[in-house]
Amino acid sequence: MPQADIVVVNAAVPAKGLTEMTDQELRYSLATDFTAYVMSANAGAKLLEDKGDIVLIGSMSAHILGPGSTVYAGMKAGIAGFSEALRKELGPKGIKVALVEPGKTGADFQYPDIPAEKQREMIEEETMLRAEDVAVGVHYLLTQPRRAVVQQLTIAPRMQDKE
Repeated sequence: MPQADIVVVNAAVPAKGLTEMTDQELRYSLATDFTAYVMSANAGAKLLEDKGDIVLIGSMSAHILGPGSTVYAGMKAGIAGFSEALRKELGPKGIKVALVEPGKTGADFQYPDIPAEKQREMIEEETMLRAEDVAVGVHYLLTQPRRAVVQQLTIAPRMQDKE
């Protein structure tokens, strides 16, 4: 099996409030946003063997809770706990684990609620991040000394509270 130096895990599909979702939607969200995420981290840890970095991309939604976000926020809060525990599990094996929790970021994920034109406006107004903003944060995590782990990095749009 080939060895890697860095593994980035990012999995997400939109989810609504628990009582707003069908059983099929709920299963799909759980399978993608949590199960596939954990399985990807497991595969990544095997690729890294005994050195390297795992960067988990979570979401600020784990901390911004609302009645329509029960499923998504719950899964992202689960990822935050998973990240901290995984860091403690893999650290002694030479693998660093860090969590990046971006705020609202322009992506296909936002469709159809926020169409492309509206996303461009929000990015211009600085109420939405660009993917490149998250990449800069990931680069920061990966350039720290091996003895240091940025366990959690939250990246928010500068004007996020404007909405």
